[in-house]
Amino acid sequence: MLAFAGSIGMTLVILACALPKYRLWWPFFVVVFYILSPIPTLIKRRYNENTGNSSSGSYEMAIFVTMGFVVSSFALPIVLARAQVILWEACCLTLAGNVVVYATLLGFFLTFDTDDNDYSMW
Repeated sequence: MLAFAGSIGMTLVILACALPKYRLWWPFFVVVFYILSPIPTLIKRRYNENTGNSSSGSYEMAIFVTMGFVVSSFALPIVLARAQVILWEACCLTLAGNVVVYATLLGFFLTFDTDDNDYSMW
């Protein structure tokens, strides 16, 4: 289910770039934010497992950096549309793709957020 939802989100982003009406690949740069957004949380979880430290300061910093990536991925298509680099329809498709992809990432973290999970498979 998560893979299907992620592929739907990526399809929306690719449609925002590749449809003959739009023909610009600038909205595809949000994929960089998709890749970068879970990294702070994964680093924080691995750090907690190795040290046994449960300080909330590092957790808050991981959430802050993650939210910076998420907000940037929503802001990029809006800024591109306001600057008339892309059309507003492409912006809407990209924003819809963002919602689906981030809901998929949230579903992944909620599904695999148990204490008995071993991150050695990563």
